[in-house]
Amino acid sequence: MAESLTIDEDTPFGARVARHLREGVAVWLTTVAPSGTPTPNPVWFQWDGADRVRVHSLPDAARVRHLATNPRVALHFDDDGSGSRVVVLTGTARPAPELPAADADPAYLARYAEHITRIGHTPASFAARYSLPVEVTLTGLRGY
Repeated sequence: MAESLTIDEDTPFGARVARHLREGVAVWLTTVAPSGTPTPNPVWFQWDGADRVRVHSLPDAARVRHLATNPRVALHFDDDGSGSRVVVLTGTARPAPELPAADADPAYLARYAEHITRIGHTPASFAARYSLPVEVTLTGLRGY
């Protein structure tokens, strides 16, 4: 298994990556279907400040089923609109039901409370619907 990723925030690129991970609202999570088809989905996420990203998923989502056959994933942020400032992270993902639910994670709630309300949920109803934490261990980074 690949080693986890360290993001060097002392470089301009590393600082930009960390800023995306701290402040971005959505990231594209790409899983791979058993057919080999990449399947990107925008997801809300929480970075641990090191090498892990957590998302909260519908438990029956295709992305969760894909992880059973291929745990390799990519995360990417939208560019700046001109094809520049690309950030792509790669890693391995796993369903992590032992991790806190969305409504039991103060950092996640602080980040997404307004968005949760905007889509018609309370923290509890959101956590009930998106009830499966998925943990991504970051192993690679590319971009410019």
